[in-house]
Amino acid sequence: MNIEKNKNEDAMKLAWSQVRQRLEKIYEGGGKKSIEKQRERNKLTARERIEYLCDKGTAFTEIGAFAGYEMYAAEGGCPAGGTVSGIGYISGRQCVIVANDQTVKAGAWFPITGKKNLRMQEIAMENHLPIIYLVDSAGVYLPMQDEIFPDKEHFGRIFRNNAKMSAMGISQIAAVMGACVAGGAYLPIMSDETLMVEGNGSIYLAGPYLVKAAIGEDVDSETLGGAETHNAISGIADYKFDNEKDCLDQVKRIMSKLGRKEKAGFDRIESKAPEKPTEEIYTIQTEGNSRPYDMLDIIKCIVDKDSFDEFKEEYGKTIVCGYGRVDGWAVGIVANQRLIVKSKKGEMQLGGVIYNDSADKAARFIMNCNQKKIPLVFLQDVTGFMVGSRSEHSGIIKDGAKLVNAVANSVVPKITIIVGNSFGAGNYAMCGKAYDPRFIYAWPSAKIAVMGGEQAAKTLLQIQVASLKAKGQVITTEEEEKLLKTINDRYSSQTTAYYAAARLWVDAIIDPADTRKLISEGIAASNHNKIMDDFKTGVFQV
Repeated sequence: MNIEKNKNEDAMKLAWSQVRQRLEKIYEGGGKKSIEKQRERNKLTARERIEYLCDKGTAFTEIGAFAGYEMYAAEGGCPAGGTVSGIGYISGRQCVIVANDQTVKAGAWFPITGKKNLRMQEIAMENHLPIIYLVDSAGVYLPMQDEIFPDKEHFGRIFRNNAKMSAMGISQIAAVMGACVAGGAYLPIMSDETLMVEGNGSIYLAGPYLVKAAIGEDVDSETLGGAETHNAISGIADYKFDNEKDCLDQVKRIMSKLGRKEKAGFDRIESKAPEKPTEEIYTIQTEGNSRPYDMLDIIKCIVDKDSFDEFKEEYGKTIVCGYGRVDGWAVGIVANQRLIVKSKKGEMQLGGVIYNDSADKAARFIMNCNQKKIPLVFLQDVTGFMVGSRSEHSGIIKDGAKLVNAVANSVVPKITIIVGNSFGAGNYAMCGKAYDPRFIYAWPSAKIAVMGGEQAAKTLLQIQVASLKAKGQVITTEEEEKLLKTINDRYSSQTTAYYAAARLWVDAIIDPADTRKLISEGIAASNHNKIMDDFKTGVFQV
C-alpha cells in the first residue's frame, strides 16, 4: 500500500511540477526584452504592481493565468491573456485586481482578454468586492477586432459592468499607469476615482496619429490626454503622481477608508487542522486517475478534524454529501465517490457514476444547505449519469433534472473543485462553469469533456468509418487503428486541465495541497455579499 501511495504521490507531484514550469514561462509575459523596455520608462511590470499593492504576507489568488494558453500561436501568443488578475488584500480589504500587461502586445485586448476581464468583473459583482484596475493598454487588438468588439460578451460589456457595479455600490478605482486608448478610455472615467502617472499615463478616445488622420490636427500625447491635461484642464482625473509607487500608495490610502458593509453571515469558528496531513492529498489518486479511490480520503485532507457529518451515508453512495468546516467556515460538501459500492438493493454501482438514488440525495442536500445558508463545495470526479434500460425505466433523466434544478437555483455560494473527470451531464449536475460557481478550480489531473476519451474516440471512429463506407471506400483494420489513434490524440488534447484553463472554463489549475486554502479564501470573498434571494426550485417532476 505504501509503495502504491508513493507512486501516486510521485505522479501527482510531477503533474503539478509540469504546471509550475508552464506558469513560470507565462509569468515572463511578453519576454525579457519587453520587460527591459518597461524598466527604461521607469515602469513596473503588471505582476510587480500587484505585488507592491497587496498587503505583505497575505494571500493573492491569481485567476486566469493560463488564459489564452496555446491559443494564439499565429499571433505570437498571448500569455495570461495579456492581463494579470486575481483576488488580494489591500489595506486589509479583500478585493479584485486587474492589471494590463503592457509587455504583451502593448497590453492590447485579444478575445480571451475580454473574456478574462469580464470574469473578474463578474467575481467582483457576485461577491460585492471592490475592484482595482491598473490600466496600461493599447486597446483592442485590431487584427481580431471582429472577435472582441461588438457582441454582448465583448469589449463594450466592460463599461456596461462599470455602470452596473457603480449602481450596486461596489467601489472601483482606476490607476492609469500607461496608455488608455479609444473605447478603453471609458473604463477609468466610469470608475469612482481615477489616478494618473505623469509622463506615462494617458487617456484619449483617439491617439495623436488618428487625430492627425481624422481632423488634421498635430498634437502630442501629453497635451492630448496626459496626466496634466486631465487633472488641470478636463477635470477627468482626480490625482496625478510623479511615479507608479506614489500612485499605488494612494490606492492603498483610498482602500483603507472604505466603510464596512453588512456581510452574508456565513458561520465561522476557530479553525482546526484536517484529520489527514495536507500532503497526503497527493497520494490518493493513481496516475491517470485509472483506479477507484475513496473520496472520503480527499475530504479528510480538506475539512477541519472531527467536523464532517455525512448526510444519508447508507443511501445513494456514489455521491458523498455532508456538512463540515474548512478553515473554520461551515460548508456543505457534494462529492463524487469513486469506489465501487453496493446500492440499497445490494446491486454493485460504478464509482464516479451518478445513479437515481445519488441524484435524489444530492438534490435534497443542496436544498438543505440553501435552507440553512451554508455555502456549497463540489468535488468533481464524475463520468456522467448511469445509462441503460434499467436506469431509463427508473427515471434517471427525471432524477438528474431534479439535481440540475437544485444546483441551478441555489442561492448560497458554490465553489467547485474538479479533481478528476468531469464528463457529460455530470459536469452540469456537479456545478460546472455553466452553473455559476463563485469560483471553479481544477487539479492537474482534471479532464473535462462530453464523454471519456476512449468512448468518444470509438464513437467518432464508427461515424467516420460508416461515412467512408457509404461513399464506397474500403478501410482496412490497420487504417482503422491509425484513424482511431488520430481521433483519440486530438480528443484527449481537448480534455486536459490546460485546455480548459486556457478558455477560462476553470479559473485556475491549482496545487491539490492548496484546495483547502482556496475554498476558505473563496468563502471569505463570498461572505461580502449578503444573500437577498429566496431559494426556489421552480417546477420539476417528483
